[in-house]
Amino acid sequence: MTEKELYQLRFPIGIFESPKVITKEDIQKWIKIIEKFPSKIQEITQDVGVQEINWKYRPNGWTIKQVVHHCSDSHINALIRFKLALTEDTPTIKPYPEHLWAELIDSQNDNLNDSILILQGVHHKLVQILKNLKKEELKKEFIHPEYNRRYSLEENIGVYAWHCEHHLAHIQQALNAQGKYI
Repeated sequence: MTEKELYQLRFPIGIFESPKVITKEDIQKWIKIIEKFPSKIQEITQDVGVQEINWKYRPNGWTIKQVVHHCSDSHINALIRFKLALTEDTPTIKPYPEHLWAELIDSQNDNLNDSILILQGVHHKLVQILKNLKKEELKKEFIHPEYNRRYSLEENIGVYAWHCEHHLAHIQQALNAQGKYI
């Protein structure tokens, strides 16, 4: 497999590129993506059996179950990051080693229900916050030490909308590959 093919498998929708100017329409579109994500995860995985949730989306990639459990972990962190930025002065967030979290016992669980329930609750809370952000709050920032940069909340809404679509594409990719990458 070529480098280009591996890259396309890793980033099936490409990488997130923030618009130079983020519009109200961008924000609304991204919030809708975030709002619908838990139901889309549930829908795409509801008829998937244990064999299939152990399929990978690329060579050396995560299984479907690891992707779902990762989204739960990641989006819990997203909610916390938004809340920190809204209540502190440009806080430095704590990154986490997602590749190691994906190996923990809860990320190896064949039952996706807990992570889907977490996603439903976290997204409900997150969307409630996002829909009520004032213009000046969208400009608030946090520092991500892993990337050594500041993220505004408006940009971070786009990052998490992309993250939702990115991992939905991974799940679909794994299902389409039908166990090819195990």
